Amino acid sequence: QKQLVESGGGSVHPGDSLTLSCVVSGFKMEYYSMGWFRQDPGKEREGIICITESEDIKYSSDSLKGRFTISRDNTKNTVFLQMDNLQSEDTGLYVCAAQYGTVGSCLNPGHYYNNMWGKGTLVAVSS
Repeated sequence: QKQLVESGGGSVHPGDSLTLSCVVSGFKMEYYSMGWFRQDPGKEREGIICITESEDIKYSSDSLKGRFTISRDNTKNTVFLQMDNLQSEDTGLYVCAAQYGTVGSCLNPGHYYNNMWGKGTLVAVSS
């Protein structure tokens, strides 16, 4: 059974940092592109940042470069999202997902099968 389990979310102040983790089981992560998505209430799931199986990284916007860092440890079947200088607009449910290989843009949630998503970890940034 394929599973993805996120952790590391929390309530923080603007300017703080968080590191999210997504541990996968039931498949070998090294063959998969991994994406982090944000799910806001009443909105479509949005791709934030992703890393392909060959470690190419895509950002949803240039404003995230220098603040968000994605990395993967295939030996631990874990993908990480380091988030620095968090702002209120970063608040949301962060969900990781996996796709075999690279199918189109790894930022597109439509390119991931339904059973390849975690349940998410909540990040709340407020003063």
